Amino acid sequence: MKGTATDPLLLSESEDVQERFREMVRETLSSVFRSFSDGSAFSGIDPYDLRGKVNGLGFLPEHGRGFEAVLEDTERVILPHLLRTWSTDYMPHLHSPVLTETICSELIISCFNDSMDSWDQGPAATELEESMVRGLTGLFGLPGGSDGCFTSGGSQSNITALMAARDRYCRERLGWDVRADGLPPDFGKLRIYTSEISHFSMDKASHILGMGYAAVRKIPVDEKCRVDVAAFERMVEEDAASGLLPFCAVATFGTTDFGSIDDATAMRGICDRHGMHLHGDAAYGSGLIMSDRYGDRVSAMSVCDSVTVDFHKMFLLPISCSAILVRDADLLRCFEFHADYLNRVEDEEDGYINLVGKSMQTTRRFDALKVYMAFQTRGRDGFGRIIDTAVENAAYLYDRVSKDGDFVAPVEPEMSSVVFALKGGDELNRKVRRRLLAEGTVIGQTVKDGKVMLKFTLLNPNLTHEGIDAVIDRIRTLGCECGNP
Repeated sequence: MKGTATDPLLLSESEDVQERFREMVRETLSSVFRSFSDGSAFSGIDPYDLRGKVNGLGFLPEHGRGFEAVLEDTERVILPHLLRTWSTDYMPHLHSPVLTETICSELIISCFNDSMDSWDQGPAATELEESMVRGLTGLFGLPGGSDGCFTSGGSQSNITALMAARDRYCRERLGWDVRADGLPPDFGKLRIYTSEISHFSMDKASHILGMGYAAVRKIPVDEKCRVDVAAFERMVEEDAASGLLPFCAVATFGTTDFGSIDDATAMRGICDRHGMHLHGDAAYGSGLIMSDRYGDRVSAMSVCDSVTVDFHKMFLLPISCSAILVRDADLLRCFEFHADYLNRVEDEEDGYINLVGKSMQTTRRFDALKVYMAFQTRGRDGFGRIIDTAVENAAYLYDRVSKDGDFVAPVEPEMSSVVFALKGGDELNRKVRRRLLAEGTVIGQTVKDGKVMLKFTLLNPNLTHEGIDAVIDRIRTLGCECGNP
């Protein structure tokens, strides 16, 4: 076993360092591959047992133990109990397997460790992100003059959009500069409108922005779990008449549980009549744009003033990788701030792009490389096949359970999520999900109309109809074992 003296401190031009690093990478991959021996998604270990094993690893030794010793412990204790997201038995959340080329891109990103705040911290990285953002605005139907930046995830993208929308509304409608002077005197009257089943980041955003949960108005949904447009219009009109300040609405392109898609075109008309910003939360549904068969389901992203895109969901890229796109590039100027040590005005005048001026973050990873390498490797047709498989697997699953007398399936899927339940009650469905988890099959759980439901989120393109059948049959068997009459 090699000690710490042979573990290179940093990458360099040294051939010895490079050879040892190659060996470290090979050893790491070998540990990954040795840590599992079947196609299950999880070891099934009890949480208390796992907690004891992990706590036994220790924290900070007085003397370093060397890479190989640490890798051995990692392989023994940690790797066997990580979720294997590539398994077709993993289907609980919007948490995808990852394309192999993007694992390689993560290695590149980590090796160079460029940062996306100033040009001199990531020259080629900055230029590639700008190029990819331009391509993305076109892909999602936004016009010339659009812009955007990469973010840590859908929550940050949504917060960015709501902050930018609020600041513009206050400046243009109230004559108030939030950036300079803080919240306006009437900030308690500001209102955001979003589906009652939209992502919780809308509530978090309102809290972070100083407006509180009370500023978020939850729009009822119809039987397909889409925003009730008539109710939305009525709420806005009543609020405006009572002196409140409706400034932003959110159309969800793929709700977390049901994959339902709001009618953004109808919402656009209402927003225009009331001078409101329309944000499209397409963290889940943005991937559908790659499909010739199903892309029209999300084409109304093009009418939004801002759009959240997540690549670590249907696009199958490693966490984290998201973007916020805006119809008007000036919308992101609320984040602009110049510092002599970072983004000097004279540098920008000479063509050095400093992306910190349009981002909530300062230090930021070169996530655009993952998108570039995946897009170039797979092409639009390759992504289209991935998306079509996910949507069609969900349609197959829904058809099976909706026609089966042992199950209830309340909402027909538009995307790749299916919510259903065994007949027999909440406790039965809870027990079945836990039994599956202990067996290494991981599915989701949620609530619909006050009742516990099971959820499949089908993102894995390797999943077959036979695999779906096997899980459904196992759920039925476990239902009998757990007391289903």
